Amino acid sequence: MPYIRVTVSDPDLAPARRDALAQGLTDLAVAALGKSAARTTVHLNLVPATDYFVAGRAVREATGAHVEVSITAGTNNAAEKARFIAEAHELLRTTLGALPPIAGVALYELDPEGYGYNGITQLDHYGRVARSVPDAS
Repeated sequence: MPYIRVTVSDPDLAPARRDALAQGLTDLAVAALGKSAARTTVHLNLVPATDYFVAGRAVREATGAHVEVSITAGTNNAAEKARFIAEAHELLRTTLGALPPIAGVALYELDPEGYGYNGITQLDHYGRVARSVPDAS
């Protein structure tokens, strides 16, 4: 159940680029991390370039971008996470063009007891999957 937050320093980002980021990151969560597309959320946070800084200076000659992904701890290995980070950075570059020297991708691994959706924890969800019991959502 990845929740993907993307901050981009372009409040006027074209709808086609927004769609490309959302679909590309969803597809990447499926391909690199083995996640369900139906359980993947992408939230685009579009901010003015005047509010995006690297090394204490506003980014002017590039589009600032940062991706943060919440995933359940223990569900992915190092190679899968490295693939996601590399391919997400390439998606940012191809979709947004020039990036500043720092365009980060962070994977946050959250404990399954304290992370969930639709009122159930991931721990409960995975227990139901193991027992073949549908979620109560």
